Amino acid sequence: MASPVLTRTALRKVLVANRGEIAVRVIKACRALGIETVVVTSTADRDGMPARLADRAVCIGPPPAGKSYLAIPLILSAALGTGCDAVHPGYGFLSENPDFAAACVAEGLVFVGPRPEAVAQAGDKARARELARSAGIPVLVGSPILDTAEAAVQAASDIGYPVLVKAAAGGGGRGMSVVENEAELRNRWHAAAAEAQSAFGDGRLYVEQFIRNARHIEVQVLGDKHGSVVHLGERDCTLQRRHQKVVEESPAPNLPDAIRQQIRSSGVAFAEALGLDSAGTVEFIYDADKQRYAFLEFNARIQVEHPVTEMVTGVDLVAEQLRSAAGEPLRFTQGDISLTGHAIEVRITTEDPARGFIPNPGTVQVWEPPVGEGIRVDSHCEPGYVVTPYYDSLLAKIVAYGPSRDAAIDRMIAALGRLRVEGVPTTADFARIALDHPDFRAGTVTTDWIASRGLPDYLEKIS
Repeated sequence: MASPVLTRTALRKVLVANRGEIAVRVIKACRALGIETVVVTSTADRDGMPARLADRAVCIGPPPAGKSYLAIPLILSAALGTGCDAVHPGYGFLSENPDFAAACVAEGLVFVGPRPEAVAQAGDKARARELARSAGIPVLVGSPILDTAEAAVQAASDIGYPVLVKAAAGGGGRGMSVVENEAELRNRWHAAAAEAQSAFGDGRLYVEQFIRNARHIEVQVLGDKHGSVVHLGERDCTLQRRHQKVVEESPAPNLPDAIRQQIRSSGVAFAEALGLDSAGTVEFIYDADKQRYAFLEFNARIQVEHPVTEMVTGVDLVAEQLRSAAGEPLRFTQGDISLTGHAIEVRITTEDPARGFIPNPGTVQVWEPPVGEGIRVDSHCEPGYVVTPYYDSLLAKIVAYGPSRDAAIDRMIAALGRLRVEGVPTTADFARIALDHPDFRAGTVTTDWIASRGLPDYLEKIS
């Protein structure tokens, strides 16, 4: 569908409680709607692109996230002190922290995301699974939130190995590990909790059944405060390394039509059961061998990969988040939504595939993003940008759109070839080779493909 005309909302000034490319994305969406923006920064980001694009920037603390982007009192003080009436959390950091959402509301600020109760219910993995089950959705076996390694060992024994250790408060692969036995679980537990605490300010963990040879399919849903919910199709996020997404696309390839419709319907059913009044994503694991899917979790925030959905639907998801937060009803029904063409996103990070995807801090000396038909680049990067060890290493998201999946792949491969980055290593060449691999072209990759096939093939090509 064509994107509806953007008109002003009831929101006047939004504080952006994030950094990097998503801060830039939110600022631009606000500007298109006539909304002023204030962005909080750490001292590491005080001169960055988001700070220059926003109407005002407030430096709230030093680089460690716990003293800046996770510091709820400092963020609220910045919002109230600059006269903001809303807070957009972006993704990561505090975006799925129900205490932050509730604190915003308690201070009279609009939280641009689901209501705090929904954030809390989605974040409680046991409650989220029970909600999915009550809505008639297949559910993956998992534990409630676990306080100790001993409790995890008991839960894993009940579920059966292998299990996946996951952070209760976030995603992006942080605090996540596949463990094959009790010894591995005991060894990984405290490190996973520490990683989750550092990334999200919440070190709680849980375990769930791990499915081998699986695909990761997620449904984009959108609701308003008037009871309406729609889906905007699904995304395939199967190409991952260490449980972190590398490539995402929409619609999902090589998926039986019956399964596609069932997954989409399940996404809407969960959102309706939750009473979703914003944007969110319902994640599923899909066993291609058995043609079965199961509910994984609900992400109560905008996703990194939202641009692929925007490209195939014409809907500006961040603008719709802002509209829903302002109390506006959805301006379209499910029948108005159609997916046209195909879109693929590649995350460009400063990781070195030849060294196990190790992040590399440094200074970007040359930054020349690709341009061309069907190409979109979401980025905060520019010459002189300093990649610090304090945050994730994402430089940009390159999105390619085409009338068909093959056309989108070809455009992406060409775009990655035109990208010029000097000063830090990136994942661009690895992604370019992976996208042209027969397995990816056929849509048959699974979540372990990079480790088992993609990376070995890449290393052989560059040796």
